[in-house]
This record gives sequence, structure tokens and C-alpha cells, in this order.
Amino acid sequence: MMGWSKALERSRHRFDNLMTKAKPADDAIDGIFHPLRGNPIADRVFYWASEGADYSRAWHLIGIVMALVSPSRRADAVRLAISLGIESALVNGGAKNLLPRERPPLLDDRSHEVRRPKTKSFPSGHASSATLTAVLLSDAMPRLRPFWWALAGIVSASRVHNRMHHASDVAAGAIVGTTMGRLVKRLWPLR
Repeated sequence: MMGWSKALERSRHRFDNLMTKAKPADDAIDGIFHPLRGNPIADRVFYWASEGADYSRAWHLIGIVMALVSPSRRADAVRLAISLGIESALVNGGAKNLLPRERPPLLDDRSHEVRRPKTKSFPSGHASSATLTAVLLSDAMPRLRPFWWALAGIVSASRVHNRMHHASDVAAGAIVGTTMGRLVKRLWPLR
């Protein structure tokens, strides 16, 4: 048992060092968003995107509509819903506990306050679920691929804009979601 605890401690130390190295990039990307904060249009878009994607509500709604409108895509909707459940368990129940990282400090202006999750920051669950969804919906409806990826990008960017995540959290979440999406397509092919 002692071996596991030492290995976990070493892994967390390496993770902390990696996040320290990511801080300049995180700060630079946060600086890009700073002029957009307070812009009514940008705030509305990014705050709506964050709220809509909470608990993967938007993604499940899209899956339900897809199944109702096009019965031939019901299997795609089921695959999406199950995949999102697994993704949430792995990211929110697993990775965030193993690699604890504090969220960025909130801004003084809380005019568009979004729900502040109780989980730790790394990786971004919003980004992982958004990119997982983009991969699977692009498979289901390839003609809408640019739309799915634009939605995923807006939701992911919203987490930096709203100061819910560091940019490196979002990048890691996007990598996790994209990888999971590709793995799901391989293990559960529908085409």
C-alpha cells in the first residue's frame, strides 16, 4: 500500500511542476480574453455556452432531438449519451481527484455569474464532453462537422473567458474528449 501512495505523491509532484511550466501560457491566453470580458455580446455568448453545457445538457438535448427527428440516428444518440456518462465519470469522478488543481480566481465583476463547480480544475469537463460530442456527432452527421466543432470550441473557450478553468485545463480536456471520441468510434462503430 505504501508503494501506491509514494507513486501517487510523485505523480502529483510531477503534475504540479508541469502546471507551473504551463502558467505563462495560461496567463497569456487569459490576457487574450481579458479585453472581451465586459463586452455584452462576448459575455452573453460565453456565459450561455458554459451554462448550456453544464452537466452535458446541451449535448444530451441534441442527441434526443437527433433521435426524434431521425429515427435512423437513434443508435448515434444512445452511443452519445452512454459515452458522455462514461466521460463524466472518468473526468469528474476520476482525473480531477487524482490531479487536483485549483481553479483560477474569480473576477470582481460577477454580472454574468456562472455556476462554480465544486470539483477541481484539471482537466476541463466542459471541454472533454464538448469535443467528445463533436467527434461523435461529426460521425453521425458529417455535413455538420464544422458546426459541431464550432460549438465545442465556443464551449471550451467559455471556460477560460468565465475564469472557470486555466487554458491548459481546457487543452487537456479537449485532448481527453477527442481521444475518447475516437476510441468510442473504434469500439462502437455505427458506420
